[in-house]
Amino acid sequence: MAAAVLRFSRQLAKRHIGLLGREKCSQTSNLSKAAPCRTAVTSASGAILPKPDKTSFGLIRMTIVVVPFLYVGTLISKNFAALLEEHDIFVPEDDDDDD
Repeated sequence: MAAAVLRFSRQLAKRHIGLLGREKCSQTSNLSKAAPCRTAVTSASGAILPKPDKTSFGLIRMTIVVVPFLYVGTLISKNFAALLEEHDIFVPEDDDDDD
């Protein structure tokens, strides 16, 4: 059963993505720009191929990714801390520092 599922998923991936195995990269799809699909660094004559195009991630893109996940993480931890305190599993002690 597992082998049949694996075979089916590979056939589906080959048909839709075309990245499994050693097939040539599709130059017409937008996927070739997002995922590297280069399989060689030298040509048939032995010459080194030029560097592939590099997608730079600037500060704005990094901020767009990091800030929402930090916000979601703080919400999850705040709600979980409130749940622990509500069920008296962990209640922080009030320290009186009158010294």
